[in-house]
Formats: sequence, structure tokens, C-alpha cells
Amino acid sequence: MIRLNRSSAVTWAIGYVLLGLAALAAFAVPLWYAWNVTIFSGRQEILRDDAQHLTELFNRDGVAGLTAYINARVGMQIAGDRTLLLTDSAYRPLAGNLKAWPQDVPEKPGTQAVMADLARQPTHTLLVRTTLPGGYHLLVGRDLALFLPLERRFTYGLIAAIGFLFLVGVAGAILIRRELLARVQGIRQTVSAIMKGDLRHRLPIRRTNDELDTLSQTINGMLDHIEHLISGISNVSNSIAHDLRTPLAELRSRLEELALTRPAPVETFAEVDAAVADVDRVIRIFNALLRLAEIDTGARRSGFVSVDAAAVTAEVVEFYEPAAELKGVTFSFASEGVAAVAGDPVLLAQAVSNLIDNSLKCVAENGAISVRVGRRADGSVEIAVADDGPGIADADKPKAAERFFRGDRSRGTPGVGLGLSIVDAVAKLHGGVLQLLDNHPGLRAQMVLPVGATRTSR
Repeated sequence: MIRLNRSSAVTWAIGYVLLGLAALAAFAVPLWYAWNVTIFSGRQEILRDDAQHLTELFNRDGVAGLTAYINARVGMQIAGDRTLLLTDSAYRPLAGNLKAWPQDVPEKPGTQAVMADLARQPTHTLLVRTTLPGGYHLLVGRDLALFLPLERRFTYGLIAAIGFLFLVGVAGAILIRRELLARVQGIRQTVSAIMKGDLRHRLPIRRTNDELDTLSQTINGMLDHIEHLISGISNVSNSIAHDLRTPLAELRSRLEELALTRPAPVETFAEVDAAVADVDRVIRIFNALLRLAEIDTGARRSGFVSVDAAAVTAEVVEFYEPAAELKGVTFSFASEGVAAVAGDPVLLAQAVSNLIDNSLKCVAENGAISVRVGRRADGSVEIAVADDGPGIADADKPKAAERFFRGDRSRGTPGVGLGLSIVDAVAKLHGGVLQLLDNHPGLRAQMVLPVGATRTSR
């Protein structure tokens, strides 16, 4: 069971919650600052205007007029709505709703925020102090607590949003964790079965095309390839044991017979030559397997250069012409000109050699073999070797490129069943494909290198 503190879903949910809180703070803090600055500045502006108006009234009507105006205004306004106080030079109250001059008001004129005793309650008040002609003092203020309910509601709303975001994050973490655990459990069961040796199991796919489905499809493809490789290794091991048993048994039989009978030198050397031939056959098998292993690793791809497939094929054809002439086979070659591909010239020559060699082994005397190099309509290069031999049965064609496979029609021909395997591996290394087609009669084996391979020349 995955621990809660190690769950990716919980980690993601916490991250999203923190991100949401950061976004909420990024929205709320500027709004809070703008609110306070705007309200405070607005209050200051209103109080300054009010103080200016009262100063002008004092200058016009004198102390009596301003006193009467302030008393009338205090009597009409809502209690606590506005703080007004007019005093003489000794700070004795003349008019207003403050009983005495607040002690916390500084001596210099301007805007101050102090605690004033208003309606027998200490009130946080914003005051504008003005000194009037004749030494009179004027205070105009406003209760700062008027907007506290609104600010309190904003704070409560912010706390509620934080709580809601936290609850949604926790619930989301639980749901996501439950879903991930279900998917991971299915993956763990499949992997456990595979680790026990059952390679038929595959990761479950829900067809939702999400990231886990994509990952599962990729891993399933890898498992298919691994199963194919393991199956191939098993088949190759069986084939190697079978194909090596015959020459090794013959070699042992010859050596044992020589040791028991001790024949004349001429016969002894003949048996030694036959034993050497058996050893050479074993060496050829291992050399072919080593070449296949080298091709399968893809290491030769790093040495790809621009190669004229037509020129390489022409050289191979020229090499096999004496053997074809000796067997009385009509051997022809046709090319449409330069066929540049990106590849390994040695491997391409080896592949073409294997195709021609197979045809020479299978075709009868006075038969015909034709080799052609050209381009298809899509620009890909085709190297084809066609003969009029017995061909390959349709049922055997899908398996013909498997290692050590030999069809019924090729049982009597020499070889170990690795020729087409090497051709197929070379074609795949170059991004191409080996195709086996009927030649009516005979076989047409063609190696096709697609356009993508021809464009990677160095």
C-alpha cells in the first residue's frame, strides 16, 4: 500500500492548493491595499474639503457664525457620523460633539488618526486640525470604524474561499489518489505476472487516450517486442543445437573411426579434409550469427555514408558471373542509373550476395537469374533478384526470414538457413524491408529502401 505522504496524487493536490492560495493572495492583497488606500484617501479629501468650508465660513461670519453652524450640523447629523470641535486659543470647547480637545492630537496642523472620546466611547477617528485666525482651533474628523463591517465581510469571504479551496484540494487528492492506485495496482499485477515468467500479460488500457493509456500502450509494445525476441532466442537456441549437432556428430564419428581403424594415409587425409569441412560449416554458422548480432545492435548505422546501390550490386553480380557461367545459368543485370542511399556498402553487398547465392543454389542448370536496381514511384530504391527455381511456398514466406528456417523445397540445398535472415536484418537496419514474391515460376526477392533512408546521407 502506498503511503499517503508518498502519494503523487497528494503531492500534486497540495501543490495545486498552494498554487491556488498563492493566486488568491495575489488577487486579495492588491485588492485589500487598493481598498484601504482609496478609502483613506477619499476620507482625507472629504475632511480637508469640510475643513476648508468651515474655515471660509469662519472668515465670513466670525466665531459666532461658525459656532452656530457647527451646533446646527451636530444636531442634524447621525451620531458618530462626523466629529466636529471648535475651541478657543486655550482649547476650551465652543461648539461640536467632543467634550474636550483630544490629548493625542499633535500640535501641527494636518491630518491625524487618533483615538477620540466620542459619545463616551473611545473611537478610532481620522482628524483634520486647522488653526483659525485669532488662535481658534478647529477639528473635523470621521469615524474610521464605519467600514469595519464591510472589511470584516471581506475577511470572512477570504477565509471561506481558502477553506473551500483546501477542502476541494483534499477531496481532489483523495479521488485522484484512488484512481491512480487503481491504475497502478493493475500495472503492478501485470508486471508481477511478467516477472514470474508469463510474458502473455499486458498492461490494462481503458481507451481514454490519457497519459497512462499512452504509457501502457508503449510498454505493451515493448513487451510484445521482448516476447518476440525471447521467443526468437528460444527458437534460435533450438535451431543452433539442431544444426550444430549434425556436423559435430559427423566430425566425432570420423575422428573416432580414424582412431579405431587407423587407415592408410590417403584415406586418413581424406577423412581429415571432411572433418575440416565440418568444422568450416560450424564456423560459418557462428560467423553468420555474429554478423546478425552486429546488425541487430545497430552499431553499423553510425558509419552510414552515401552509397550507390547500383554500383555495389554491379560489383556483386560481376563476382558471381563465373559461378553462374559454370552452372550454365543465364545471369543478367539491369540498372536505371545511380541509386544513392545512405547505408553501409559492405552490408549492402553482403545482402545482395546472399540473395544471388540463394538463387544459384536453388535454380536448376540452364536456369535464369536476373538482378535489377531501380527506383519506385515514391522514390524508394529497389534491389531485386529473381530466378526461375522452385521458389518458396506461400505458407513459408512469412517465416522464410527467420533464423535457421528451411522450407520443404530447400531441404536438399546446402546452407544453414541464415541467408535471408541476414538480408532481412540489413534491410531493417537501413530502414527498408525484404519482400518475397512469386516470379511465376521461381522467387523474386527484393530489398526496398524507402525514401526516408535515402535522405539521411552524410
